[in-house]
Amino acid sequence: MKSTSAFVFLAFAAAVAASGQVAAKDTTKSKESVVAVAPQYDTTHVYVAPDDVDKFVTSFLATFGGKSTKQVVATVTPTPSSTTSQLLQTPVGTVSVFGFKTPIPYPFGAERNGYLVSDIDEAVKGARAAGADVIVSTFPDPIGRDAVVQWPGGVNLQIYWHTTKPDYAPFERIPENRVYVSPGRAAAFIKSFVAFSRGKVVSDDAKTPGAEIGRSDVTYRRVRIESAFGKMVVLVTDGHLPYPYGRETTGYEVADLAATLGKAKDAGATVLVEPYTSDGRSTAFVMFPGGYVAEIHSLSAKSAPRADGK
Repeated sequence: MKSTSAFVFLAFAAAVAASGQVAAKDTTKSKESVVAVAPQYDTTHVYVAPDDVDKFVTSFLATFGGKSTKQVVATVTPTPSSTTSQLLQTPVGTVSVFGFKTPIPYPFGAERNGYLVSDIDEAVKGARAAGADVIVSTFPDPIGRDAVVQWPGGVNLQIYWHTTKPDYAPFERIPENRVYVSPGRAAAFIKSFVAFSRGKVVSDDAKTPGAEIGRSDVTYRRVRIESAFGKMVVLVTDGHLPYPYGRETTGYEVADLAATLGKAKDAGATVLVEPYTSDGRSTAFVMFPGGYVAEIHSLSAKSAPRADGK
């Protein structure tokens, strides 16, 4: 009896140990699969004509503050090309500016954003596993490695890894990646991106006022997602969008919308949509020199969390 009991006990102990090892491996795997770094390392990609680069940079920085890295001329695609390249770092968002001197190789120019990842190979693997298509395989650039993925619904995103780890100050206010998708692909997009980013849906409003998309006669679905990459708002529409809705890829949160719009106008930008109020925020749309369209908003006092989430 004793030997049988001892055998059962040892078998049980071995099973517990094995399950613990599996759990530990799963935990490690889960941690490794979080490839996001932080929102301040994710950029909006802005393509403007070479003659408009300096005008855009001056206007954007005058509007939001911040600084630019030194402008360089480089090849940032896997096939031959030449572009000016610089990074605009502001307290409310980071922009990668490209002024191509040669024709832009396909599909570059259609990607909305660039997300820094801790491991490019793991990120590509994770994107595929989450349902994305890798439309540009991993390639080297002057400071690291890149790939371009396409999420369900046709949303293109560049992911990249730096050879030397950058060190940027956190944003004062985290910008929103603004994504427009059709009702037929919304569920697939949301599921895919949340799985990849290890993020969460923080709100899902099926009857959002259509004024937010320039359509006061309708309602639409708005989904907000947050992850270690930052904020994303998914606008699910029938595609019947008046200009400039759908042209903006990023929404910038500022402390004072009126003051920011004043700076934008003084710096040569054009207000395309005058301020309106919805969902606890005041919102306007602005076009900067070179044609870049941005949504800019400020939150009401009770709706305005700090960048640290407190």
